[in-house]
Amino acid sequence: MSNSGMVELPVLQDTPAVPCCPPITAGELSAADAEKMAAMFKALSDPVRLRLFSKIASHPGGEACVCDIQDVGVSQPTVSHHLKKLREAGLLTSERRGTWVYYTVEPSVVAGMSALLDLRS
Repeated sequence: MSNSGMVELPVLQDTPAVPCCPPITAGELSAADAEKMAAMFKALSDPVRLRLFSKIASHPGGEACVCDIQDVGVSQPTVSHHLKKLREAGLLTSERRGTWVYYTVEPSVVAGMSALLDLRS
């Protein structure tokens, strides 16, 4: 099967990330914010998911094809399961191109997690 047509990808705007929650030192988290952040941290608490997340984040161009990142010591269906959990937690976005799926780290979510843990505030 040939890919004769070129697909133009959207360009992401350089907009500042807005954290979902105030820094942990700013005050007590609301129940909703705590639930939201716990789901993200829980998704990253698995070593395989953390490795997949790292592979995608450090991949040239900021996105990675599943075919390039699946060598993490588990079977392909397990890789798909872990990527699904990372997507559901809002840490990754995905786009299907032909038979492959490309993953990108969601920068605003990562910035929000970082801001939450910033103790300098």
